[in-house]
Amino acid sequence: MARDFFGRDRGRNDDEPEIRVTDRRRILLGDDEESERGPAVESPNLKPRYVEELEARTRAAEQKVLDVQARFEQLRKQLQTETDETRQRLNRAADERAKHAQADFIANLLPVLDDLQRATDAAEAGSSADVIAQGIRNTAAGFNKALAAAGVEPIEAVGEKFDPEMHEAVDTVEVAEADDGRVVAQHTRGYKIGDRLLRPARVRVGRFSAKAGQAAREK
Repeated sequence: MARDFFGRDRGRNDDEPEIRVTDRRRILLGDDEESERGPAVESPNLKPRYVEELEARTRAAEQKVLDVQARFEQLRKQLQTETDETRQRLNRAADERAKHAQADFIANLLPVLDDLQRATDAAEAGSSADVIAQGIRNTAAGFNKALAAAGVEPIEAVGEKFDPEMHEAVDTVEVAEADDGRVVAQHTRGYKIGDRLLRPARVRVGRFSAKAGQAAREK
């Protein structure tokens, strides 16, 4: 049907009511559209039950390992701290013992110094040789006593079999066959403390030779 400029049907009378058609198909949009779709359907779990149990056990085991590692690290740090503190206490105790031992040794040497001073005073005062000699003997005795108190022992040398660990041979002398390899004289005394050698004894060692034996038999 033809329409005029205003969109009206040319064949329709203006007095006739106009029929309007409203499209209601798009009213149910937005929230109403969601409600029409119904509740969301969850996807089904396709894992077997034993797989889920294994995964749960695995997670529990991993957590237990983490807990054990954390506890181990805590104990390790605690042990390290206690070890360091113990080492420091032992070092302090060792230092204190060393200082006490040093102080005791010096205290034992003071009487030796007194005897030496008295011997020096006697010599300067013109005292007799016997008085001076006695002062020297007292000094030597006091020094030996101080060494013994510190655990120092003299090394036996004269008459002993030569021991290269304890004796230092300065020279040799021809001796009878029975004295071969024995210490016949001592130049300086050696000392040790416990099993530790402080100084070897410097000695003269006897050596037997056929010539010396022939000379001894001729006598």
